[in-house]
Parts: sequence; C-alpha cells; structure tokens
Amino acid sequence: MADVAPGSVCVFCGARDGDDPAFARAAESLGRVLAENGWRLVYGAGDVGLMGRLASSARAAGGETFGVIPVHLMAREAARRDLSRLVITENMHERKKVMFMNADAIVTLPGGAGSLDEFFEVMTWRQLGLHDKPIYLFNINGYWDDLVALIDHVVARGFAAESFRRYMSVVTSVEELAACLRRDLSRSTARAE
Repeated sequence: MADVAPGSVCVFCGARDGDDPAFARAAESLGRVLAENGWRLVYGAGDVGLMGRLASSARAAGGETFGVIPVHLMAREAARRDLSRLVITENMHERKKVMFMNADAIVTLPGGAGSLDEFFEVMTWRQLGLHDKPIYLFNINGYWDDLVALIDHVVARGFAAESFRRYMSVVTSVEELAACLRRDLSRSTARAE
C-alpha cells in the first residue's frame, strides 16, 4: 500500500454499466486505486452496474468498503453482503446524508438520474457553505461534457456565481483523479489536526 494519509471517498455512480466498456474499466480501476492508497470506499452498496464493479474491485484489492442503501432498493440494486460495513436507511435522503457524512471527498462516475441528484445535492450544499469537501466529476470519454456545458450555461446566464463552477474538478483518468485525491485528502487531514 502507498504511504498516503487515510481518507474516505464517496463515489456516486450508475447501477448499470452504460454503453461504453470504458466506464466499467474505470470503475474497476478506481476501486483498486482506492484500496491501494488505503482510502475507504463509501458508495451506494449495490452489487450491480458500475457500483458493483467498483466495490468488487476495491474488495478484491483488500480495500475497506462502506455501503449505504435504502431498504426499498435492497433487492433492486442487489445489496452487497461482503462489505466492511453496510448501513440500511429508511429512504434516499438518509442514504445521501450518511454517505456524505462518512466521506472526505466526493467522486461522480457516469450514471443516471440518481447520480445527477447526488452530484447536484453536494454541489448545492457547497454553494450554500455547508461543506468544503472536494468534488470530482470523472468525465470518462466525454460522458459529462454536456453536464459541464450546462453548468457553464447556468453561470453564464446569471443563475449561479462564477465560483459555482470551481466547486468541482473535472478529471478524465484514474491517474489524474488519484493525484487529486492524494493532494486534497492530505490537505483535509492537515486541517483536521
């Protein structure tokens, strides 16, 4: 394992694989990188799609996994049972809150409506000054290009300050994301001491 300060990384991602094999490869690679750096994976506890690939990879590499799932999704998202810790919540709101509270940084991989909801919630909380955790948008093969353009549009049309765009970092590779996490998690550890 690398000599890196410990931390927890919340990853939002799809319960499906999507249409590009690069999404699955990135999820699997990210799971390994989290484990190799001693960072705990915090995620939606599913065993399907990118969620399942991410967690399987982290577990196979000896990583700690913290899954959070609402009771109504236990069957639909096939909640993993081999996690380091599994928390079952009553609803989606609690799920997001528990995931956020147990993370030092947030990463959004490709996903659908749920991933967008999670991403915008942490962005909004940051805009409101409720946290200063780093937020990364993992833009694999341009998947999030239109979302970045939409955010730029919202800022340009005066519905958000210029700072809103700076609350997130757009990364395009696992290596770039890992370097950012090393930098930002060491800063958060230094602030906490």
